[in-house]
Amino acid sequence: MKNYIKILQKRSKSHHGKTKRYIIFFIGLYINSLGVALITKASLGTSPISSIPYVLSLNFPFTLGNFTIFFSLLLIFLQLLILRKNFKLEHVLQIPISILFGYFIDWSMILLGFVNPSFYLMKIIYLLIGCLILGFGVYTEVLANVAMLPGESFVRAIVMTWHTEFGVTKICFDVSMTVIAGVLSFVFAGKLDGVREGTVIAALLVGFIARLFGRFLSFVEPTLFPNSDTNTDLDTDTDSTDTPIVITIAREYGSGGHDLGEALAKRLGFDFYDNEIIQMAAGSTGYDPEFIKNNDEQMRSSLLYDLMNQVYSHAPQNPAPKDKIFAAESKVINELASKGNCVVIGRCADYILKNHPHCMRIFLHAPAEYRVKRIMRTENLSHDAALTKAIQMNHKRSDNYHYYTHQPWGLSRNYHLTLDTSLGDDFVLDSICEGLKHIQ
Repeated sequence: MKNYIKILQKRSKSHHGKTKRYIIFFIGLYINSLGVALITKASLGTSPISSIPYVLSLNFPFTLGNFTIFFSLLLIFLQLLILRKNFKLEHVLQIPISILFGYFIDWSMILLGFVNPSFYLMKIIYLLIGCLILGFGVYTEVLANVAMLPGESFVRAIVMTWHTEFGVTKICFDVSMTVIAGVLSFVFAGKLDGVREGTVIAALLVGFIARLFGRFLSFVEPTLFPNSDTNTDLDTDTDSTDTPIVITIAREYGSGGHDLGEALAKRLGFDFYDNEIIQMAAGSTGYDPEFIKNNDEQMRSSLLYDLMNQVYSHAPQNPAPKDKIFAAESKVINELASKGNCVVIGRCADYILKNHPHCMRIFLHAPAEYRVKRIMRTENLSHDAALTKAIQMNHKRSDNYHYYTHQPWGLSRNYHLTLDTSLGDDFVLDSICEGLKHIQ
């Protein structure tokens, strides 16, 4: 009887969570319509997915919302042709969602009827505000995680059927929509109307903004949906006395972090993990180890990365490659930390294991000239080449760490010990071993 009650309670929570997700989704849907309407009212073009309906609305006696519904139904029909037997009931749900979205757009256009900017600067301002609103709407839609609009679902259907790469397919789809809209404009109006610089700006910014919202509002999902499987941290309810000891070592390039970590592991009798993590992550990602190595702990620019990978906002369990690598390495690090005493090098391990009860976090650094001389010796580089590489690699590691942790790289308060390796290997190792006594 008790088990039956528990089952009923679990089902009740599940239904409640589902209802909450749909409420959030429909709120996001309306926010999307406000964003589309404001971008359109800016008179600088509209978003790529809305470009064809917009051009048609300028040349025929139907509203933007009406043509959005017609176009959405066409995309749903094309999904049926592509997926065939894989076309499921969840795809049919797109029909009422598309109809509602079309009416939302028309209501928003009426609501924003007062917006009619005549100066170019005001048009740009309205366009950017519209992109911000639409980006937040997309973030809300993704947060709800219950349904997709036909545009994203159509791309997913192509990916599932022909096993294409989601990011490339999404870009090709957006470009195709824009080109077709431009051709239709010339056919019906004899000029380019409805596709302008705003279309390109919206294509670049909306997903980027949605991704930023996802990063900086990462606390929202576990707050709204506490029962979802989104927490990858180590379970802190585990008996801490049985929890292995883990030492994480973050390091400046050229400071000797790898060698010191390996020496430390040997002294303590701990397992040592550095490049081994790459090999383990390769198995779960399907990526070649060399590909992971070239993308591991490196990011040329976190802002540029956001901009380039905004196309993955709607990817079905298929995040951007670097995000997929980070997720795989995080899982590997958590598993290694639960198996036995170990030393882990880099890969944001200090952040990933922040809830581990017996984790000692170390940051190794050294004066620039010391690191340059070490790089010259170990990699057979000239002084200038070694200096350039040290600067570049540290920038990449810093951007990578900040992107995934939202924390400054090398900030002393994030670590138990920060040590200057130029003071000697013995000093570093002895200091860590002494500090470890207070962690256990």
